[in-house]
Amino acid sequence: MTKPTNDLAFTREDLYGSTPESTYAGATSFMRRKYSRDLRGVDVAVSGIPYDLATTNRSGARLGPRAVRAVSSNLSWGTVMGWDFDPFDSLAVVDYGDCDFDFGRPHLVPDEIHAHAQHILAQDTAMLTLGGDHFVTYPIIKAHAEKYGPISLIHFDAHSDTWEDEDGRIDHGTMFYHAAKQGLINPATSAQVGMRMANPDTHGYNVFNAKWVHDNGIEKTAAVIKEIVGDSPCYLTFDIDCLDPCYAPGTGTPVVGGLSTHQALHIIRGLQGINLVGMDLVEVAPAYDVSEITALAGATIALDLLCLFAANKQAGQAK
Repeated sequence: MTKPTNDLAFTREDLYGSTPESTYAGATSFMRRKYSRDLRGVDVAVSGIPYDLATTNRSGARLGPRAVRAVSSNLSWGTVMGWDFDPFDSLAVVDYGDCDFDFGRPHLVPDEIHAHAQHILAQDTAMLTLGGDHFVTYPIIKAHAEKYGPISLIHFDAHSDTWEDEDGRIDHGTMFYHAAKQGLINPATSAQVGMRMANPDTHGYNVFNAKWVHDNGIEKTAAVIKEIVGDSPCYLTFDIDCLDPCYAPGTGTPVVGGLSTHQALHIIRGLQGINLVGMDLVEVAPAYDVSEITALAGATIALDLLCLFAANKQAGQAK
């Protein structure tokens, strides 16, 4: 019997490599990777966090993981333009499914996300997370800091998410204030990119707002981020509203004047060599999308994050 070439989310035997299947059919795991909870030998686990109860404007990001997975079938063809390699030739990647939590007990959700991340990281498997609103990054970062110590944050967003807040609140605009205050993140070796909403206090973060990126360009932006984070363990989080609404209308809190998809992808590609230990793509809200362009941007950025992780792994093996 020949090897199956469809429904690879279930029928795939080898975790490596890419086998194209019809974009319009089949099970829609992220990039057609195998659905599995078995993390033996797995380099990266892709998981969704379908949570949006921390939003301050339009809800709907709970449907983001499903939308990003579905549209990723348009991208799963092998070699990735701009990288000139297939990340799945060197990375064993599974779609781990979604984090399970009880929506009827919202106060327990952060701990359930944290436990989800702890379990994956305990297997020496890296995480690529699909949100969900941006609050989901906080319990995931907490788990990473427990494993690696205080981490550097590379944060793409329209908003700083560092507005001061009282302890214990669940809000997608305050979690990086709490994370810095609690010593989970080292702001001095962290970079925030693309901001378009004023916040008078940086709380020690290095902030490169959208105007700075537009004025200084892609190469300088990538270079200054690399200089700031150095070789410290870093976590890259990409809020899709970092992009201008013309490139990503399907999000909860859009702000005009943002980065283009081209700028974002090329900045990520310029970060090769950083010590990337975890990553996420958040805030895709498909109810406000147009022709799936936001979900497609999100899936493409998530794929580029995998490529960045693969490139760094390949460079480390070559040393």
